[in-house]
Amino acid sequence: MAEVLVITPVKNSIETTLDTARAIAASSISHRHIIFNDFSTEETKAQLELSKTEIGFELIHLEDLTDHPSPNYKLVLQHAQKVATDAKIPLLVIESDVVIQIDTIKVLLNFAKNNPKTGLVGSVTVDERGVVNFPYLKFKGVKDTIIKTNRSLSFCCTLFSAEFLEKFDFTELDEAKDWYDTFISRKSIELDFENYVLMDAPVWHRPHASRPWKQLKYSNPLKYYFLKFWKGLDKI
Repeated sequence: MAEVLVITPVKNSIETTLDTARAIAASSISHRHIIFNDFSTEETKAQLELSKTEIGFELIHLEDLTDHPSPNYKLVLQHAQKVATDAKIPLLVIESDVVIQIDTIKVLLNFAKNNPKTGLVGSVTVDERGVVNFPYLKFKGVKDTIIKTNRSLSFCCTLFSAEFLEKFDFTELDEAKDWYDTFISRKSIELDFENYVLMDAPVWHRPHASRPWKQLKYSNPLKYYFLKFWKGLDKI
């Protein structure tokens, strides 16, 4: 029986997605992994279909559930919450530009079990050299192995405790937003849970590999902010 539901929202970026899926499949703990394909290209869709049995993940095409254009993070979270709460297990988001270690899921689960007030607990993100990178640059240089924080966690690799899932219904998430990291992090604190980042459970993160247009933030910030504000992309 699965001890945790793992989900990965996907929008193209098939190479990083399959790296993510293979790393999850190699995990040392029993889990159920669902990839949510959010209106990717036909080529990506076909590759996911070919790979699901070989690697070992379930696949849901959001086009079968909605005609709302991508991103559909709210729908993904709502669907995943129902599956996890029905099974009475935690929910772990691992995004498609993240590669976990074999014991990452076990470490996160054990931490939540041993710290019953946990709402969210995330792995710190690092680059290929093991150096802390975006979105956890705010914790770069911190020597503590466990950080209790009121600051927003990223959902790159973050576990939602079963207790938190029971307390907050994701149907309450704002339709006007695209991403919910900040809101859900704050909601956890508001509901008297505690949020943590584990510095000794790093995961490899290739920032924005799943949403290449966001690389413009560094290479062409004027164009990035035009897309963000004028086009209404990336609402948080």
